Amino acid sequence: MRARLPRPRRPVGRLIAIVAAVAFCLCFAAALRDPSQHRPGTRPLLLGGIAPAPAAPGGVVGLPTDAGPRVLAEDEEAWLAAGRVPGTTAAERDMARQALADLRLLTSAEGDVAAAWHGIWKYVWPRDAAWAAAAYTATGHGDDAARVLRRLAALQDPEGTWEARYRLDGAPVDDGRAAQLDSNGWVPWAVWFWYAHQRPDDPAVRDHLAALWPAVRKAADHTADSLGRDGLPPRSADYWETRTDQKTLGTAAPLLAGLRAAADLGHRIGAADDAARWSAAAERLGTAVRDRFGEHGYPRTASESAGADAAVAWLGPPFAPPDPDVDTAVRRSAQALTLPNGGLLPGTAWAGDLTAAWTPETAGFALYEAASGNHAAATARLAWLADHRTAAGSLPEKVDAQGRPASVAPLAWTAAAVLLALTAQETALPTPPVP
Repeated sequence: MRARLPRPRRPVGRLIAIVAAVAFCLCFAAALRDPSQHRPGTRPLLLGGIAPAPAAPGGVVGLPTDAGPRVLAEDEEAWLAAGRVPGTTAAERDMARQALADLRLLTSAEGDVAAAWHGIWKYVWPRDAAWAAAAYTATGHGDDAARVLRRLAALQDPEGTWEARYRLDGAPVDDGRAAQLDSNGWVPWAVWFWYAHQRPDDPAVRDHLAALWPAVRKAADHTADSLGRDGLPPRSADYWETRTDQKTLGTAAPLLAGLRAAADLGHRIGAADDAARWSAAAERLGTAVRDRFGEHGYPRTASESAGADAAVAWLGPPFAPPDPDVDTAVRRSAQALTLPNGGLLPGTAWAGDLTAAWTPETAGFALYEAASGNHAAATARLAWLADHRTAAGSLPEKVDAQGRPASVAPLAWTAAAVLLALTAQETALPTPPVP
């Protein structure tokens, strides 16, 4: 859509018209980039869901907001039957079925996992893909998990890191963003999580591990080498995806889980020297996180004034053993981040829309609660997520102040986190041990 402006007759008028047009375009583009910035009372950008469509690009088509419940195709039902659909109630199982079907549609034959099937979300975030691999693993789709992990290994940079985002053809998204160091934690953790569910003597498992181990090794070595004198990794954009001049919990927590997972994986396969090196690095990082962040109840940065951050949930099960201090911090953070609509913000210092809840963070707390044995709290949070899906049954990225699904749906990260939380309600998930 183009704004129609009167043709100016004087240079000054022409300049004003150009400036106005540019401003309009920039505001319109910004609104598309961040649906939370729409004016109050307007309906944010939303997709109702996705469905298979062989003739469409990628074999997937977006569904409108008024699309009703989607009936799964025969091949989708067969794929679901080959694994496990978690959930103890009809609503939970329905949510799990749709989340699994959506995750499968968002995953290409090569193993690329699109964050969502729309515009600027139609990219691969290594974090989201790692969580998707874990969700596939937990629900009995180990081959799909291995395909995603092998693709992540192939995308790794020579120095052992990952770019912030990739196109579905594997090319980095060249938008000036620096590499997000948290991927060096999420990918090794996901590989370890997958391997912990496999039979080590299976030839296919050995083949996959041979392809994955070099990526784990380079990622863990890079993390260990990056730790400063204070024991923390350097400042880096984390899941908030904003520039920062501070070292954040959103980077430190996944790197700690990744180092511990890599060390345990090394012990399991006989790589004793690697395991010892990463165990020592994990001990340094764990001590630094406890000393620098724990002093103030695990805020976003080491400063008490930084406020609560949803990343605190990554310091406990299933990413780390239970810790009473962490549990206290998680409970306090949940109270501080919960909005009137029932969902959670990423942090109290979040610079975006402070009325819209984010479903990945909400599902992340449900996962912590389920894996920690607080099943009643997890059940309530999962029920909220189930109640705030789109009409097609997909999990959206956000829920607005009026309790309506907002932004895009489905979101791969949320689908994966919900599936892991539902699984943790029924069976204990493996947790990387403290070296």
